Amino acid sequence: MGKIWYGLEDKVVLVTGGSRGIGFEIAKNLIDQRAQVVICSRKKENLDSAIKQLNSNNLTAFEAHIAKESDVDALFENIRNKYSRLDVLINNVGMNLLTTGIADTEPATWQKIIDSNLSGTFLCCRMAAQMMKGQGGGKIVNISSVAGRKASPGMGIYGVAKAGIEMLTKVLAFELAPFKVHVNAVAPAMVRTDFSRPFWSNSEIHEQIVKTIPLGRIAEPVDVVNPVLFLSSDAASYITGQTIVVDGGSTVI
Repeated sequence: MGKIWYGLEDKVVLVTGGSRGIGFEIAKNLIDQRAQVVICSRKKENLDSAIKQLNSNNLTAFEAHIAKESDVDALFENIRNKYSRLDVLINNVGMNLLTTGIADTEPATWQKIIDSNLSGTFLCCRMAAQMMKGQGGGKIVNISSVAGRKASPGMGIYGVAKAGIEMLTKVLAFELAPFKVHVNAVAPAMVRTDFSRPFWSNSEIHEQIVKTIPLGRIAEPVDVVNPVLFLSSDAASYITGQTIVVDGGSTVI
């Protein structure tokens, strides 16, 4: 299949957590689409590696921990100073700590997972909304997960956070529609990235997972990238408050 063009040339797009995994693939494809891409990560070494691999004049990178309000404020101030606008925000940052169960989890663990996933998404949406309302519109795409729709062992707090992201998506879509700001989400099942490596790298676990997927395989990063780019584009100009589930059919069973 040939490359799909989404009309994102010269659009200023921020991809949080864009230094690796799904975020890196999104950033890479946005550069191929000739967008002006901004990535952030809380680890400088990850940013340095991404900059070297992507090797593009259309890329800017900033250190930022999106769960920290001061870091998010500085990130968006840097974007405002460099570009004077933000056309698309892609909230990709996600983290999980495998736990035995929510009832047995220490509050500090709960808070860390909620902050990194849900609170960080809120902080970025808040700042992006302020910019986009002032410039007459924009797009926000949040990365959710089927874990937010189906309880899974060791994924409980992460699932709660992702469920919150989907409701946040709906609420913001409603609130920001009058300002021509579209807010949508993409909810993947397991994707072949380092984040999920403990599952798919184990042949026995991988085989069990694939049996639950009608399409017979776990997702590759590109399977998530295309829905994200679609929702970031004018092709999705009458879509807001929705979540596209990218799971190979696993949730229909």
